Amino acid sequence: MPILTATSADIPALVALLNSAYRGDASKKGWTTEADLLKGELRTDEATVKELMQTPGAVFLKYVNEENNLAGCVFLHKKENKLYLGMLSVSPMIQAKGIGKQLMAAAAEHAQQQNCTSIFMKVISVRHELVNWYERHGYQKTGETEPFPAGNRFGVPTQPLEFVILEKNI
Repeated sequence: MPILTATSADIPALVALLNSAYRGDASKKGWTTEADLLKGELRTDEATVKELMQTPGAVFLKYVNEENNLAGCVFLHKKENKLYLGMLSVSPMIQAKGIGKQLMAAAAEHAQQQNCTSIFMKVISVRHELVNWYERHGYQKTGETEPFPAGNRFGVPTQPLEFVILEKNI
């Protein structure tokens, strides 16, 4: 199925997908949930997605199914000669069917088109299964970490959290 650039008309569907993939009971149907790490139903909101979409050098790519419904997405942001990858999401009901891999391939293609030398991301360090998935796809831990953001706008941590930085040269 096609992977396209999302537009502002896609914001409500993007928000619904992102929240269903990461938070709340719906996310527990897939393997990418953060629901046990963060209490709350929101991973993001429309204002945040709109702001990200309007950031210079940034784009959301979307995967649409046969019915033209949003089934996956990824946020990409060029920062100097690197591409930041975030919010990789697939609907929990259809995870493990290769959609994430297709979005990752599209991200790599986008990075090459933008003359980036690598792709990097932040992953919650205790999400070992997710870190392992990215490592199987060529990403490596850089040794860098970042603190988890303060504030409870998008969930209350159930334990101390931090991000590990992963990177892949392209």
